Amino acid sequence: MANENDVPAAVDEALAALLEPRPMRRGSLSERYMKCNKPGCPCSQDPKARHGPYFSLTRGVGGSTLSRLVSCDQAKIARIQLEAAQQFRKNIETYWQVCETWADAQLEATAAASREADLKKGASKKPSMRKWPRRS
Repeated sequence: MANENDVPAAVDEALAALLEPRPMRRGSLSERYMKCNKPGCPCSQDPKARHGPYFSLTRGVGGSTLSRLVSCDQAKIARIQLEAAQQFRKNIETYWQVCETWADAQLEATAAASREADLKKGASKKPSMRKWPRRS
């Protein structure tokens, strides 16, 4: 069996992608245009005349939804942070996949070594299950 500390290159590469520090955030960014409901304001009649855009960051925390308004400049930065978080999640999934492949290879190596040892000892295949007599 291969040494547990012999880390495959794919695992090292996936880990390196996770170790790049960058600002990121969970949640979503929404853009809204709103009506003001003031008499005579064209926003109540014409959807193209609505006020905005207004941007809000939203995310769930402990069963509650937290939202906060951000400016247009902050929204640009928040989009980059949200994209970084999505990439981080993809990198975590990749890391899991390569680690599970590595783990499967270890299990297979152990099984192969066990079969080889059984053949060297002259062991036969595992006996079939014994059939129990029928109850009367």
